[in-house]
Amino acid sequence: MSENMTSARTASEKTSVARQVVETLRDLGVHHVFGVPSGGWVDYMEAMRTTDGIEFVLTTHEGTGAIMADVCGRLTGVPGICFGTFGPGATNLSTGVGGALLDRSPMIALTDEMPAPMRGRVTQMGIDHQALFAPVTKKTTRLEADKVREIFSDAATVALSGRPGSVHVGLPVGMSAEMNVPATGLAVSHPAIPEKASAASIEAMQAALRVARKPVIALGLSAVRTGVGDAVVRFAEAHGIPVVITPMAKGLIAEDHPCYAGVLFHALSDEVGKTHQQADLVVLVGYDPVEFNVEAWAPEVALINIDDEPADIDREVYPDLLEVTGDIVSSVAALGTVSMDPKEWDMAALKERREAMFERLKGIDAFGPCAALDILREVLPQDGIMTCDVGAHTHLIGQKWLTPAPGRQIMTNGWSTMGFGIPAAIAAKLCRPQADVCTVVGDGGFLMSAGELATAVRLNLPIVTVVLTDNDLALIRIKQQKKQNPIYGTPIRAKGTIGGDNIFGVPVMTASDREGFRKALREAFATGKPMIVEALVSSREYDELVLKKDKAH
Repeated sequence: MSENMTSARTASEKTSVARQVVETLRDLGVHHVFGVPSGGWVDYMEAMRTTDGIEFVLTTHEGTGAIMADVCGRLTGVPGICFGTFGPGATNLSTGVGGALLDRSPMIALTDEMPAPMRGRVTQMGIDHQALFAPVTKKTTRLEADKVREIFSDAATVALSGRPGSVHVGLPVGMSAEMNVPATGLAVSHPAIPEKASAASIEAMQAALRVARKPVIALGLSAVRTGVGDAVVRFAEAHGIPVVITPMAKGLIAEDHPCYAGVLFHALSDEVGKTHQQADLVVLVGYDPVEFNVEAWAPEVALINIDDEPADIDREVYPDLLEVTGDIVSSVAALGTVSMDPKEWDMAALKERREAMFERLKGIDAFGPCAALDILREVLPQDGIMTCDVGAHTHLIGQKWLTPAPGRQIMTNGWSTMGFGIPAAIAAKLCRPQADVCTVVGDGGFLMSAGELATAVRLNLPIVTVVLTDNDLALIRIKQQKKQNPIYGTPIRAKGTIGGDNIFGVPVMTASDREGFRKALREAFATGKPMIVEALVSSREYDELVLKKDKAH
């Protein structure tokens, strides 16, 4: 047991604010705090060094540290914690903090702040952190020496409530060394279960479903959060109703399920549209528009929104909208009580569309991005975790990657920052040390966060980084060509590889064909060390698969 565990103290013993903060975080269930230290952070680091169960993880950039905190929050349900110092440390951190807000991950972001006499003064690195973080958090506040547990308990409650997200707490420099008698207890309010939807809205929902000939169900992020996927899939199966999902809801329904119709917004979304555009009723279940606005894909028919928040939607385009606002779990349970005949969908035709889509997603190149993903899926165990970066490959992953359960594929889609994949994999391995973990990144995203490979080496985390090297920012290049513009500013390099056989201490294996890639992956996972497997592919395979319209406009 640590020399500084709370239980070793008398109730009246004075304790530093730094130790109170660290012990409060530990008692919340936090195991890792990510970031780049400052002089004002030294007391907090010393408190972590001498407190069991929590540790500081030095990252190479504050933004990637915040991404690690985001993913820890997603996987554990405990707010992830990150830190940045004044000015540039805080602005760097804000990229990952905004990600937690829009990807709905619980997080508490900490920054240095000026002591009271210097607030508003002209001083080095001085900006208003409260103003900086207000747009990218659910709440921003400042620590007070005599309210440590109260403030952090509130921050955790806010981060976890409703649609989860980030909270910012500023730490005035100098306060860490102040001594006082800490408050006892930790009053973290678990997220309250929303009230049930009104009986009238439930009855109206059931009546609309009875008369609909071809309803379609759309599952989103809040369906993952509330765990209603299985119940919705049982309902869909019982009545022959197609189900579409958003990219971050992958794993809620198996890709080979008879009702599975595909992923919105990602590769070949026009093929998915061949199903949902036939619908005469769209049932949104936990659908969070932060991933994809409803107007961008849904046919202009009646809508039912089953959520704990009202829909953010253009009511002029969709005047026939029934809000079933309240506890999602109980509203979904009410679906199961609807008595009705099977619907008029041609499920054999749905199967044909699904199979044809996956056939196209095998790709056209002997060894292109599609083949590389298929081989990786073959090698990675079903209980493994794959994270991915942002780019054209993300659109392929969203549609074709077979995901057996939520949390087995981790992406950013609400925020969509490049540089996400590598730090996300590091966090996943820290949270799930027994799982095989890999990340898939393009060579553009790789350059944004390659420095965190040094973090993986220092922590001895055996993650496999798969780099799809095509020397092209493919999504932007495709958009240039659709406008008949010359290709400009999108080539990453004229030719070649990411460079060298070792990057920041991580060995690199390069493959240019299927068998070489399969062999390299197997060797990489077997080493028990951080490894890079570079796949040399052409970006031209993306041209016919991504950036398709979900519906005709």
